[in-house]
This record gives sequence, C-alpha cells and structure tokens, in this order.
Amino acid sequence: MKKPVFDTQIDFNGQQQPATHTSTRKWNSKIDSSHLVTDQQQTILLSHRKIIRRWNRLSRLQRSLVYALFLITATVLVLFYSSKLNAANVNKNSDSNIVVEPLKNVSLVNEPVENVVQPKKTVVESEVNERPVFTGPSNARQYAVVESFKHAWKAYKEHAWGHDNLKPLSGMAFDWFSLGLSIVDGLDTAYIMGLTEEFEEGRQWVKNELVFTKNKDVNFFEVTIRVLGGLLTNYHFTQDEMFLNKAKDLGDRLMAAFSSPSGIPYSDVNLGTKTAHAPEWSHYSTTAEVTTVQLEFRELSRASNDPVYEDAAAAVSEKIHQLPKKHGLVPIFINPNTGHFLPHATITLGARGDSYYEYLLKQWIQTGKTINYLLDDYMTAIEGVREFLAKRSSPNKHLFIGELSAGSESFNPKMDHLTCFLPGTLALGHANDLPDWHMTMAEELLYTCYLTYAVHPTFLAPEITHFNLASATNDMYTKTADAHNLLRPEFVESLWYMYQITGNTTYQDWGWQIFQSLEKYAKVPNGYTSLANVKSEKPLQRDMMESFFLSETLKYLYLLFSDDRFVIDLNKYVINSEAHPLPIHKN
Repeated sequence: MKKPVFDTQIDFNGQQQPATHTSTRKWNSKIDSSHLVTDQQQTILLSHRKIIRRWNRLSRLQRSLVYALFLITATVLVLFYSSKLNAANVNKNSDSNIVVEPLKNVSLVNEPVENVVQPKKTVVESEVNERPVFTGPSNARQYAVVESFKHAWKAYKEHAWGHDNLKPLSGMAFDWFSLGLSIVDGLDTAYIMGLTEEFEEGRQWVKNELVFTKNKDVNFFEVTIRVLGGLLTNYHFTQDEMFLNKAKDLGDRLMAAFSSPSGIPYSDVNLGTKTAHAPEWSHYSTTAEVTTVQLEFRELSRASNDPVYEDAAAAVSEKIHQLPKKHGLVPIFINPNTGHFLPHATITLGARGDSYYEYLLKQWIQTGKTINYLLDDYMTAIEGVREFLAKRSSPNKHLFIGELSAGSESFNPKMDHLTCFLPGTLALGHANDLPDWHMTMAEELLYTCYLTYAVHPTFLAPEITHFNLASATNDMYTKTADAHNLLRPEFVESLWYMYQITGNTTYQDWGWQIFQSLEKYAKVPNGYTSLANVKSEKPLQRDMMESFFLSETLKYLYLLFSDDRFVIDLNKYVINSEAHPLPIHKN
C-alpha cells in the first residue's frame, strides 16, 4: 500500500517538518473583484492587437522562418515523447525476463524428487575478458618440460598426424573418434609454452582438416572436454574466429545429446547425423559425464552470444540438484529416459563420479559466484565426503577417499588415481573463502597421493591404490591388475593448484620427482608411453600416448615449474576437466 506523500522541508538541525504554505495575498469574499476581471480582459485585448500588428509588419521570409522554427520544435517534442514510451516498454520487458534462482539443496537420501523447475532463458552479456600473455619458459625445469612436449609432438606428427592418438612403440596411429584429438587437445599447451611453430601447424590442421560430418558415434563428454574445450580456449587466447566457428559447428552437433525425454544427455552422439543414443551396453549415462559439460557449453554461449547451449547444459545441473542424494553424494549412473539415478550404484570420487563434484565448484566460480545452489550442492557433497568416504589407513593414519560399493553401499577402501584431483579442488574452494578444514583435508590428501608415487620403485602411481584399515605393516598396496600407469595428470594438477594458492615450493619439488620418473620410464624414441606395472623396476610398456598427456600432464608440469605462479591466474580462469582454461564471467 502506498503511503501518503507530504511536502516536507529540512531544517539545519536535522529535523524534517511539514512545509507551511503562505501567501501574501488571501482571497476575501468582501472584496468585489469584478473590476479586476474587466481590467485584465482589456489588457489581454490590447496585447493581442499589438502581436497581430507586429506579425503583419514581418516580411514573407521572416514569417517562413518562424513557421519552420515552430515545426522543428514540435518535431523534437514528439520524438522525445516517443523515446520515453519505448524506454518504459523495454524496462517492462526486462523485468519479465529475470531468472528465478533455483531452490537450495536440501535433498537427503529418502527425500522425494520435487518437480523440476523449468530453466529460464539465460541472459548473455558480452564481456571483455583480458587475455593472458605467455613469454615461454623461464627456468631449466620449464625448458625441460618444453623439450618433452616437442619430443612428443614431433613423434606424433611423424607417425600419427591427424589421428587421435600415437602408439609410440609401434610407431602407429590410433583412432577413437577420428577428430585429431592430440592436435586439438594439445594445441593450447603449445601456445602457453610459446611454441609458435607447433601451434601454427596445429592451427592449420584444425582450419583445413577438422570436420564433424563423419557418420561416426563419439562420446559426448570426451569430445566436449577435449575438442570443444580446446577450441574455446584457443579462441580466447588468439581471438581467431576460425576456432569459434569450429566450436559452434561442433556445439550444434553435440546438442543432439540433450534430446532425451528427461533432458539428461545421452552418452553417445553421431556428429554427422546429429543423433544421440544410450551406449550399447547400458540404458544409463555416467553421472560424471553428463555433469561435466557445463563449463564448455556455457562458454560457447558467452563467446557466440547464443544462450541455447548454456540453457541446455545448465538445465541438467538444475535437474540433478533436485534429485535425492546421500548427503550430497551421487551414484555414478543416471537414466536419461527417466532422469533418475540407478539405485544403489557405486558412489565414488574416482571414475564416473569425480568431475561432478569438480564442476559444481567451478561452475559457481565461472558465473561470478552468483548461482547459489551450485555452491550449496558442493558444500553438502564435501561434508558427505568427510562423513562417509574419508578414512585413515593403518598403521600410519594416512587420509584417503574410499568408495561405497554398488548394491550394499558398504565402504570399500580403494582410491583411484583420478581422485587425486580433489586436493586441488578443495584448495580452490578454500581460496574462494570456503572453510579452513577444506584446506586441511587438501593438504593431507595431497600427501597421500604423493605416497602412491613414492612407495613404488618407478616413483609413479598406479591406476588404483588399496588401503589397509587394520594393518601393522603397510598402509597401502597395489594389485597387479591395477598397477598400470596411463601418464595421468590428476596429481600434478593438484600440485599446481596448491603451488599457485600457497606459494609452497615443496610442491614444485614433488612435481620434479615425477617428471624425472616420466623421463626415465615412459620416454621412448617415438614419444611417451603408458606403463603396465609401476611395481616393477623395469616396467613393461603399453604402447599408448593419450591426448591428455599433451593437454594436461605436461601443461600442469610446465605451469607448476613457473617462477610466476599466476601465469594462468585462478582469479580469472576456471580450468576445465581437460586442463583448458576458460574465462570467469561476472554472472
């Protein structure tokens, strides 16, 4: 209800008082005013006659100028009034497009699924994001990593150019999606390292050879983080419209994944036919995969000024936000037809679960810390990790993150190497004002990840480490089936986060130990190869160099060894799950 409006005056003692209107002349009914009216009328008649007499004295030209001045004044007034009406309409329309903030996450295990809030159209605002300047290596360690990249790139160029991966032992190519993954994935690493020749030859291949019209199924998640993410980063670094045009073409084709009844993406997309479907082996998509595309699709919308990509991907996060969880922890499979999790599936921060948690925090940061339910979901999940998944080994009480097994949901004391992303993510959260215990957990878990390297004669970590909960001798052990090393980046990724955030050079030293081990055991004449058994002093080699070795492992090592911790500033960038930096936006 509107309050009555009073005319007020402010005195200099700080008091507001109702204004008193006074007049020097008050009407008195006893005074006859008729003669005053007559005098006024006579005065008006005389004035009119004078005006007419003066108008008749004007020349025709002078009269025309007066007419023209009158018309111009009238036109200006009409235009001004029209612009006011248009502005009012625009403001009214703007008010109707305000995005309603989703509900905060209050879902627990037995909470029923609420009706999913339909996503509002995202308002895409153009922003000018400052681009970083890269000057090349500045010390001996960085130079060593650059030489490793050049060695791997040269071998790939000679034996597998244009194919997805190099098989370095046999000198042959390997195709997964036939999208030149190693080029697109590794190109921004070359740019960051200042390798202009390698970057230019890769750019030319992308320009002339990279097409998305083949009638071939690809994995929605892998192509998004590797190819779409790589194209967007290279566009941001160079402002070369070719990269953005390729990204839009790919994004349009990947949109087919969202065509499921629930909007939860299908796992497989045929880029040529623009169709999508569930994998042949299951009706389910992987939870981590469907929740680890939002950074890339949001950036594609911001770069192209088209909200359709962001709307589709953000709606997935909103729908999963509404689903019941075990104190923020999610099963690793979800049905794109029904939009529900597979009941009693494994809960893990390793394979198929890891990056769901990572992207909750990073989406919140990417959008200027403006979407509260993402932060709520992340905070609840990390508390769930602490309560249900974090345990200490015996006898030395090393902190590790285990799993809840499928079916029984009993605790399984195994930790994937993939889980070693978590210390970096926890540290990033703490750097953005999350609780101190997040950093304490990050430091302890990072040391455990370091030990998974240090306890082996190769000083390289296995794919999976098992922990003892009641042992008098060894805290951890590695099964032969889990002893392979794929040259994964997660631990050196966390080392870089911790180094940038804390400045502690111990993390650089740990990274240097690992780099030297890669040089000793994984380097071969034609690049770098994965290993079969890190427990052996002479490990067998597996003949595969994944694209993430170029995109992530060597990139993180290069950044870790930099004298300038902020070469890529975490206050300005979020790093996607394939180590492609994307700019942080204000909203």
